Amino acid sequence: MRDVAIVGIGQTKHSGNREDTYQELIYETAQLALKDANASIKDIDAGVISIVPDAFIGTVHPERWVADTVGAKGKPFMRVNTGGASGLSAVQVGYYHIASGLADTVLVLGADRIGESGDAQTILNRIWDPIYERAMPLNTITMLAFQAVRFMEKYGMTERHMAMVSERSHRNGVLNPNAHVRKQFTIEKILESRMISYPIKLLDACPKSSGGCALLLTAADHVHKFTDRPAWIRGIGHSSETYFMGDRVGPKVEGDHADSPALTKAAFDAYKMAGITDPIAEIDVAELYAPFSNIELHAIQDVGLVEEGEILTKLENGHFEIDGGMPINPSGGVLCANPIAATAMIRVAEAALQVTNRAGAHQVKGAKKALATGIGGDHQFFGAVVLEGTY
Repeated sequence: MRDVAIVGIGQTKHSGNREDTYQELIYETAQLALKDANASIKDIDAGVISIVPDAFIGTVHPERWVADTVGAKGKPFMRVNTGGASGLSAVQVGYYHIASGLADTVLVLGADRIGESGDAQTILNRIWDPIYERAMPLNTITMLAFQAVRFMEKYGMTERHMAMVSERSHRNGVLNPNAHVRKQFTIEKILESRMISYPIKLLDACPKSSGGCALLLTAADHVHKFTDRPAWIRGIGHSSETYFMGDRVGPKVEGDHADSPALTKAAFDAYKMAGITDPIAEIDVAELYAPFSNIELHAIQDVGLVEEGEILTKLENGHFEIDGGMPINPSGGVLCANPIAATAMIRVAEAALQVTNRAGAHQVKGAKKALATGIGGDHQFFGAVVLEGTY
């Protein structure tokens, strides 16, 4: 297995809508990463694209639509779809292309136009089993509202704790020039915002964003061609949970919906691969996939960045601030930008910026090792990547 590094990072400014076409968005995204690495499309051996439900784009199999747009003609080109985790899963596919020796340099990219897809939740309703669960009706908000209620019951979380997560994330997002939502809200304003599905309120939820992200990955012996500040991929992990929500709630649960054991497994597989034995001591910053404020709290705990039972106290004490003991989502996270096909890739990109000291106003001082995660499907697919930088 060869060592693999991220040598180019491209991220568009995220917004509620775009005036260009999807192909133009993909092209812009790819060019940003190539420019960052002083590279051209001739330098890549393969491409991996993250695309979630086709309905968000309004066409069928859009990977066919854009293969030549990103210069993949005559080269291996693969689509990845694990829901919200797709962007991170695509990075893992690119990693294995290189680590295995199949390719030396791979362009990984994703983009979405959720802000222009009409009612995204109507589209996402279709992920549910049509016989037993869809008629509830379930969607990504109600599903994770169930998680919030169970987390409240098990760990004592309150709506105010959720608002504290949102307040910090939006405050961080103001510092991020690529964020879709760059507006600060008080805890009281968040608590007063419209209830969507108890206990999730409007300002506890992610926006519908349009935008893209791309990463250029290469083998260790090619890094010098592109950069002197690589972000090394030290560990990766991926795991999944049961598809049926009925197996996560009720008297015969297979797993407690307050927690995500598959996220724990993904993270600790990545730690093991990276040689990390104490993530609390060894991880300097984390970009965690959390489309709702309650999800960040269970994710922090599940990936082992706090001891069980400490999460709410640590939150109240400012432990997760940019200048705190364990900075979480210094970019503003998913609460400030959510172009779904790219969202988990953005977590990797932001983590890479942190460990190469290039995150600008939201840089965590001295960050050398970072964790990025992705969550997709009906809270079913979980991925993790550990990055390390030298600067």
